[in-house]
Amino acid sequence: MKIDAIDHLVLVVLSIDATVAFYTRVLGMEARETAPGRVALHFGRQKINLQELHRSVDPQTRHPTRGAGDFCLLTDVPIESVVAHLAEQGVALVDGPVTRQGATGPITSVYVYDPDENLVEVSNVATT
Repeated sequence: MKIDAIDHLVLVVLSIDATVAFYTRVLGMEARETAPGRVALHFGRQKINLQELHRSVDPQTRHPTRGAGDFCLLTDVPIESVVAHLAEQGVALVDGPVTRQGATGPITSVYVYDPDENLVEVSNVATT
C-alpha cells in the first residue's frame, strides 16, 4: 500500500459557528453542511471536518480534544500579503515568517491560533 494524498482531517471544536467564521473569513475556506449537524471546511481538493466537543462526536474517536490540531496549509499568496491580511483580520502571529522544511522542500511560514487554539501554519513553497 502507498498513500499519496490527504483527503480530509478532523478538528474537534468548542463552537462550529466560531470555527466556521474564522476559517471562512480569515483563510477563505468554504463551509458546507455534509449532513444534518455536520459541517466541513473545503479548500482546494481537501476538507476539514468539524466535530463539536460534547456533541455527536464519532464513536470511533477515543479522546476527542479541542485545540490539539497542528497543521500546515499552503498558499500561493505571497507571505508578506498573508501577514498583512492576518493583521487586517485582527489575527496575531504566533511566529514567523520563518523558513521550515515542508513535505516537498523549504517553505516560508507564519503561525496563528484558531478559536480553539489549534496551531495553523500558513506557508509558501520557497522558490530558489
